[in-house]
Amino acid sequence: MKKGRESQTAIVVCAARALAHSKTAAPRFEDPTALALLPSHVRSRVERMRSGAKPRGFRESIENATIQNRSKMMVARTVAIDDAVRAAAHPQVVILGAGLDGRAWRMDELRDAVVFEVDHPDSQRAKRARLGGLVQRAGEVRFVSVDFERDDLGTALAAAGHDATRPTTWIWEGVVMYLTLADIHTTLAILARRSAPTSQLVIAYHAPAPFLFLVGFVVRRLGEPFRSTFTVDAMARTLRAHGFEVASDEGFPAIGARLSADVAAATRRMSHGRIVIACTQAPPGG
Repeated sequence: MKKGRESQTAIVVCAARALAHSKTAAPRFEDPTALALLPSHVRSRVERMRSGAKPRGFRESIENATIQNRSKMMVARTVAIDDAVRAAAHPQVVILGAGLDGRAWRMDELRDAVVFEVDHPDSQRAKRARLGGLVQRAGEVRFVSVDFERDDLGTALAAAGHDATRPTTWIWEGVVMYLTLADIHTTLAILARRSAPTSQLVIAYHAPAPFLFLVGFVVRRLGEPFRSTFTVDAMARTLRAHGFEVASDEGFPAIGARLSADVAAATRRMSHGRIVIACTQAPPGG
């Protein structure tokens, strides 16, 4: 991410959710917050796309295609993570690299939860400036500004009031692929120390695939290059090394096939995208 500006990949995935809202037959997917969270110029572009207007020039046509191609993928990714959050019903939800995530403003199931939004100060500042028109659904939202190159995540969470003795759902969506393996292990070690028994960790990650070369070229131009991929076994080993046991690990095609015909067709060849859900051990007899 370039210093002084918000994450550009966060804008793209938010635009994809905004485009998909009310445009898919998939049950349980809606994101009425996405359009409001976008910068004004991107919001206008998505509104034109939703109206069926033609792109204004070659560059806009390419950028629109990127948003369009991600829209159904974001339906699968969003529903899978939302379902995990609902099923766990934990009193604390921590969103790492929150970007333009709207869960605290659209999920009634979070009414009794404290949501911690962890992100770089530049991204967080831009997001908070656009929140005025949204109604908060979560019981409480705490913004945790962390510059991962300088700040300690554990210290920041403790200062924000995260309670390491209560179960937490950790959401790590659309971030891991931009981190080095060393950074991933460092973060997992912090999460493990702050995870009470029965906590869960939900990660969106990429498996190795030739297709990623093209996607990687696009995100590299946005200043956020890919740095990691994992096989299913490698991800399980990485999580187990920090005390997390995998409960499920599914690719987007399997998730999409359960949702609707349009999402199934769009995600059929996106086997590189995966959602893993891992849990800490319950106490003996628990």
